[in-house]
Amino acid sequence: MFDPKSIDNIAERIAGAIPPGLSHFKDDMEKNVHALLQSFFSKLDLVSREEFEVQKAVLAKTRARLEDLEKRVAELEKQLTPE
Repeated sequence: MFDPKSIDNIAERIAGAIPPGLSHFKDDMEKNVHALLQSFFSKLDLVSREEFEVQKAVLAKTRARLEDLEKRVAELEKQLTPE
């Protein structure tokens, strides 16, 4: 999930870009932009950096374990193969 603080920040920055003469639309615009961004990012099925890093660590550990198992299988196959 995308960080809600980032969505708030983007919505505030967009609303802050509204010319002073239209400042009465600012709060409404900020809420609408926030809802739009939240909807858009939720459809993308994003993960947070923390979730990504956790999965990256799990993958690295799994890869290391797989390499160890491949070595063990190769050693066992070598023992079974008559010379």
